[in-house]
Amino acid sequence: MSYKDTLILVSADCPVERGVVPTSHKETPPAHVIQYELLLRNPYVYTHEELLYQVHIRHKGVPEEEWESRREEIWNELFSKPHPCLRASALPKKFGWGVHYDSEGRIALYAMESPEYQEWASGEASGDGEGPKLLPAMRNKKA
Repeated sequence: MSYKDTLILVSADCPVERGVVPTSHKETPPAHVIQYELLLRNPYVYTHEELLYQVHIRHKGVPEEEWESRREEIWNELFSKPHPCLRASALPKKFGWGVHYDSEGRIALYAMESPEYQEWASGEASGDGEGPKLLPAMRNKKA
């Protein structure tokens, strides 16, 4: 599922008060670490589907020379089953990162303490109420 002009808000029960850089000591980093690295280095480059693809090939260790030559095959296999949206990602749930989709569905991360996030989350983004649609991230625990 891809959004446009949308901000996924940090989860109401997020355990941090500022955006925290996710880390991992595992040999293969988990999906949220790969998401963070890709989106931080490449804001507004990836759509949801492209981000899922990039995370998948890195997480599975697909050799870089196969990324394009096998793209269609890998893509079709990956999207033959459903995937959760970024509302379920650990980035807005546990690490304090808002996920912004622009008008073309491309994604960037904003720390919850950033001026942009604060402006959008308060609904004052453009002064005329035309800011992004606000969606909460999924909670960490049932209410």
